[in-house]
Amino acid sequence: METVNIHEAKTNLSRLVDQAARGEPFVIAKAGKPLVKVMPLDAPAAGQVRRLGFMAGEIAVPDDFDRMGGTQIEQLFSGGA
Repeated sequence: METVNIHEAKTNLSRLVDQAARGEPFVIAKAGKPLVKVMPLDAPAAGQVRRLGFMAGEIAVPDDFDRMGGTQIEQLFSGGA
């Protein structure tokens, strides 16, 4: 794995990022001490991205959903049993 110093990384950032994106990670070092490893992200393919609403029509929400458990919650906060 290639190791580059910070100055070289700043000078050649575009080339190094392209290299990492192709699956060739590299290490950035400062004064010879490795600091970070740059590697490609494991992003899902376009067809695998999950979208909001993917379960539309699969779940039914009761009409009284916003009032469910109201009595029990009120008892908890009022100190009642």
